[in-house]
Amino acid sequence: MTGKERIDLALAHREGDRVPIDDSPWQTTIERWRQEGLPENVSPAEYFGYEMSGAGADLSLGLPVEVVEETEEYTIAWNSSGALRKNFKHSNSTPECIDFKVKTADDWFAWKRGLRMGHDRIPWESGLAAQRVARERGLWFSYRAATGYDKTQGVVGSENLLMAMATDPEWVADIMMTWTEMIIDSATLMMEGGFSFDGAFLYDDMGYRNGPLFSPQMYRDLCKPAHARVCDFFHRHGLKVILHSCGGVAPLIPDLIEAGFDCLQPLEVKAGMDLVTLKEQYGDSLAFMGGIDVRKMADPEPRLIEEEIATKIGIGKRGGGYIYHSDHSVPDNISFERYKYVMELVRKHGQY
Repeated sequence: MTGKERIDLALAHREGDRVPIDDSPWQTTIERWRQEGLPENVSPAEYFGYEMSGAGADLSLGLPVEVVEETEEYTIAWNSSGALRKNFKHSNSTPECIDFKVKTADDWFAWKRGLRMGHDRIPWESGLAAQRVARERGLWFSYRAATGYDKTQGVVGSENLLMAMATDPEWVADIMMTWTEMIIDSATLMMEGGFSFDGAFLYDDMGYRNGPLFSPQMYRDLCKPAHARVCDFFHRHGLKVILHSCGGVAPLIPDLIEAGFDCLQPLEVKAGMDLVTLKEQYGDSLAFMGGIDVRKMADPEPRLIEEEIATKIGIGKRGGGYIYHSDHSVPDNISFERYKYVMELVRKHGQY
């Protein structure tokens, strides 16, 4: 079977020959693996047989990038969404957010008047090339975009957004629906221009270690309408929708299902997201992707990761509805040899 066929079956809650495989190693992890035997001209996706690919569009505010300061260690620059960010060059840490051009509702509506989704925001050459490669290799090719809360906090800042959700919900709802409309407009242009997607992969981080960043009621009032509209759009085109949402988002799952999401990823173990429990509670309505604890991948005792994979994949794969992924991304404390062992275990215990 091809990766596309495996993922289509998993999202339809049907069993294939084995569970599909995808993952997200850090750049510093890849650099370590190169030193430990990963060939220079081969990506981890090719070497380990990851089965997903995708392309998206420029959904930023369209502002020019402006570098403010650059050293050997970091770069401080205004990005295309009007955020001043400090990016560290030699680590995979989250960029430090320093300032934002959009801070108020008035700022937002002034910028919004200039937002347009046109052909110039579509990566025609690179995106269609990625699609050709995906088709040649039998990969599942998706439309990809950040949206909702996560996209918005990148424009106005996390603290400002969380305050606005309580004090100015109409503004927040407008921003979130704007991203949905931009996704719909860009995906429509791409499909009319030659893209043929197998599904959508949307990113909206809404949790942290101890739970969601806001209440389920706030999700229902502010995020869910935009999520429901974008899911409906892709469903009308016959496409399943995977949601990436970091942190402990279990309290939001009933509403995520109602909004129309078909699969939830990455199921962070350290935030209390347990694949076995979630499969038992929601496995009839929602597929799952991830949930394999990277801390156990890195542990010196290999028995721990074998127990993790055997138990979780053994339950997750029943009746379909599971795609392998780490519980977020693969950090650089995991050696190339250990990760090869992980992939052997995934293929062994993922067989039907």
